[in-house]
Amino acid sequence: MVGTGKGAENGVLIKSGQALEATHLVDVVVLDKTGTITEGKPSLTDVLTFGDVTREELLHLLASSEQHSEHPLAIAILEVAKVEAIPLAPVTDFQAISGKGIAAHVEMQEVLIGNESLMRQYQVELGEHISDLISLSHQGKTAMFVALDRQLVGLVAVADPIKKNSREAIAELQKMGLEVVMLTGDREETAQAIAREAGVDQVIAGVFPDGKADVVKDLQVQGEKVAMVGDGINDAPALVQAEVGIAIGSGTDVAIDSADIVLMHSDLLDVVTAIRLSQATIKNIKENLFWAFAYNTLGIPIAMGLLYVFGGPLLNPMLAGLAMSFSSVSVVTNALCLRRFKIKS
Repeated sequence: MVGTGKGAENGVLIKSGQALEATHLVDVVVLDKTGTITEGKPSLTDVLTFGDVTREELLHLLASSEQHSEHPLAIAILEVAKVEAIPLAPVTDFQAISGKGIAAHVEMQEVLIGNESLMRQYQVELGEHISDLISLSHQGKTAMFVALDRQLVGLVAVADPIKKNSREAIAELQKMGLEVVMLTGDREETAQAIAREAGVDQVIAGVFPDGKADVVKDLQVQGEKVAMVGDGINDAPALVQAEVGIAIGSGTDVAIDSADIVLMHSDLLDVVTAIRLSQATIKNIKENLFWAFAYNTLGIPIAMGLLYVFGGPLLNPMLAGLAMSFSSVSVVTNALCLRRFKIKS
């Protein structure tokens, strides 16, 4: 009770005693990239056009296709279109293709926006422009091809900065002897660039939204105790699969409902707080158990008359009652010492 209360006081909502207990056993912390390590608010940084298509025409196709999407990448494109007063056309036959991109029709023309896998699925020829994709990926940017009627017409890239405390939090987790893994659907080059900036050693890239839970399962098969940290709808299965699911407070309701712990400040440093609080609570419980057993191991034989057998006094019932009360008071007092728990910087 004191442990969960102290967590809430520090912006770490622990939903159950079981979650608090399980957290100290964690070996591996898996971090979703977008919205967890990064801000989750990407901005459009590059717009490359191919052929006769102008920048305005490309943004018109992009914004029109993405106008009903709530994906962070779509929001970044729509913000630029709004600032530049680019008109939007009606969109039909909108289709979101998991882990690849979207397909839609704008002004009777087929528009494809997505990664290399999507373009190949629709047999769009990329040619030498694949090198542009690789170059942008090495800069830590997420790049998307744009095809009009299955002809490549552009390449756009967005950048999502890491949160100010992410690097510090990851370093603290590593100092605690925990393995930190970054999970993302981005290309390997993009993922490695973000990982270097954040200080993550192990990266699992190119993961489809429905494959995150499988990654957690694979780690568990290897004997690891996993804490999964995420914020999106597609993180929910992985949050449930992990020994401890930790949701970012600014994330989706589905993620928050699926998690065992919610970080109300949306700060990765609170993951460190949750683990340290769990360790402190378990240490306190073990201390209580030790003293309770030691106290009763000594007290019960005396209450049974052990001293009387060897010529000593019998234990007065009033003293026995006082001694029993002292046992309970000492355990509760030690538990209340958790209130002195402080976050280490």
